[in-house]
Amino acid sequence: MTSGTAVADVHPQNPAPPRRRRRERGREATLAWAFLAPSVAVFALFLAYPLGRTVYLSMHGNDIIGRPNRFVGLSHFAEMATPEFGGVLLTTLLFTLGVVVPGVVGALVVVLLLEGVIRGQRLLRGAFALPFAFSVASASVIFSVFYSPGNSVLNGILYRFGLDQVPWLTSQEMALWSVCITTVWMNLGYGVLVLAAGIGSIPKEVNEAARIDGATGVRLAWDVTVPMLGPQLFFLIVISTINALQSFGQIHILTGGGPVGSTTTLVYSIYQYAFAYGTSDFGRASAQALVLLVVVLVCTAIQFGVLERKVHYA
Repeated sequence: MTSGTAVADVHPQNPAPPRRRRRERGREATLAWAFLAPSVAVFALFLAYPLGRTVYLSMHGNDIIGRPNRFVGLSHFAEMATPEFGGVLLTTLLFTLGVVVPGVVGALVVVLLLEGVIRGQRLLRGAFALPFAFSVASASVIFSVFYSPGNSVLNGILYRFGLDQVPWLTSQEMALWSVCITTVWMNLGYGVLVLAAGIGSIPKEVNEAARIDGATGVRLAWDVTVPMLGPQLFFLIVISTINALQSFGQIHILTGGGPVGSTTTLVYSIYQYAFAYGTSDFGRASAQALVLLVVVLVCTAIQFGVLERKVHYA
């Protein structure tokens, strides 16, 4: 009796029948979908549907109030093969470079300089991060006063030094770079916060070992600190590029895409077709929106394929 019981205890219990297992799997799947349902609904409502609607509109013409009324296929995309649209893409490229490069480099220089400050470092970091608290509209209005052709603050400073006035927003050569300066100022605070957090995460032992080996000043910053900030720099470059490609508010407030289209980026061109001048040309605007999506995806893919290989993750 004892032996039989021992043998029975050794053997595993009989597995559940197939029908019972299927019921259990069905209940688990139902429970999983119940938990996923809110996220799936939000994804479908705010991503899948708008994207599908944009594709639909890009292949249709529309009436005077924007309702699609005829199928045009890929004609809206073919119409973009013009020098005018090439100029819009070139302006977008120049604006992106004019924002990302100075913005990232400027934030890096500020953070590295602040590392050498012993007293008041937190206060200075907060001061440099302050522009991040301004909205796009507020910052643009402030800079419109700086750039104003009649009573420009910047031109007043130049006049004090006996220099010629600069047509900041009324010259085709200067308008785009004036908007770039405004955008860099607005984004500088965010870059300082990201890189300051990255420097705070660098182990002190690394810098101490580098100083023992004789690395100080610029050499310490370039050979040790900057490589250790690789993940933060990579993140900042990607985010800054996406934000620059999607910039709209400062362009709309400062220049309205002018003068003579010199500040009309791809996003602003979409706005002009869809909403400006009462055109409601949602078909062409949607086609350009899809081009913008492709541009963002390609830029991000290139950055992940090229820059991420050089990032050192501790």
